[in-house]
Amino acid sequence: MTGAGRRGRTARDAAATTAPPAATAPVRVRRAARGAVVVVAELARRLWRYLWPSPTGRRNRAFLRDRLIALPLLMVVAFGTLGWAYMDVRDDSASLRDRLAPALVGLANAKASLFIAQGEAEKNLAQAGAAELGGLSERYRTRVARATQSLNQVTRSGALTVAEEQELRVVSALVVDYTGWIGRAQGHANDAVLRDAELTYARSMLCSEPVAAADRQDRYPPCPSATGSGATSIVDRVTGLERELRDRLAERAAWGGGVLTAAAVSGLALVLLTVGLWRTLVFLRRRFRIRLSVPLAAAALPLLAVPLLTADALLAQDAQARSAPLAEALAERTSPETETIAEERPFDGPDPQAVEVLETRIDETLSDGRLPFLDGVAPFVLPVGLLAAGLTGGALHAYRREYLVVARPGAVS
Repeated sequence: MTGAGRRGRTARDAAATTAPPAATAPVRVRRAARGAVVVVAELARRLWRYLWPSPTGRRNRAFLRDRLIALPLLMVVAFGTLGWAYMDVRDDSASLRDRLAPALVGLANAKASLFIAQGEAEKNLAQAGAAELGGLSERYRTRVARATQSLNQVTRSGALTVAEEQELRVVSALVVDYTGWIGRAQGHANDAVLRDAELTYARSMLCSEPVAAADRQDRYPPCPSATGSGATSIVDRVTGLERELRDRLAERAAWGGGVLTAAAVSGLALVLLTVGLWRTLVFLRRRFRIRLSVPLAAAALPLLAVPLLTADALLAQDAQARSAPLAEALAERTSPETETIAEERPFDGPDPQAVEVLETRIDETLSDGRLPFLDGVAPFVLPVGLLAAGLTGGALHAYRREYLVVARPGAVS
């Protein structure tokens, strides 16, 4: 063979060893896919055997072994996910009732009280001599004190983040400055120019928008809130806090994806657990002549509480959903006119848009949205499930051990 022939054959052999044929790639993919399917099918078969073993044609010890694994595992999964979902719904309800709703009430009270105080100050200072001698009215002082108290209650509510608490401290400081400018206007009650200028500046601290010419005769002129970098007034900041609290309330009032997933997993596990316990009791009665397994019956008792917990969670979730529109009305539909009328005419009947009425409705809605005798039960759902799982595992282990040592009369090996 010539040198050129040998070199050509060597080059072809090297190319064959370094570059595998393209036709082998699909074959390898198909083999890998078949192998993956076989592995997954075997894992699924083994998992199904442990979760749902059949007593037909099975040895007693094999059936008890599978039950010993499946039933405690199902109990842990069922009560673990149920306890987490139930506690989440209960925590949301408590947060709305004890923190978010009171904070929204406090902000609405503060905003309305400041509007009423501004109207009273302008009305009193319009009568220069009377304001200089008698000072501002009792309603003005009461409303300023109520606004300050409401802001302090919002701070103590625990509903605000650190950034929101800092924003509320800024609002409180602005209220102090606002009352200082009202005091200056009172000191210049007889000087119309200074008095009006100081009242105008005080109102600019309260509202970003100046009073329109068409609204100057109104007792409480409109005060729309601004957004963005220009939102620096008291009303702008309070409205921003209300918006953030309402968004948080709406988020807590809605069904969460985690809760729905946990509820679905818990429901499936509870169904399998209930049927599995029943089949185990039937198996023990037929094979071991045990009419009633007391430990397994005791372990099944927590299942009786599942309908109550489910009903309580549904009531709480429905109450949260119904409280969201009330919270929106509290922030958007209350007005100083409504609060003034409610204060001046206490016997005319409650206005549905008054702050006190909306507060009462929210409290009643959230309080009625639960079963009171289940208060404090949520933290114990998972421990009870673990206890039931331990009791089930111990009972089945005892039956299996007793069977392996001494066969029961009539037992099928």
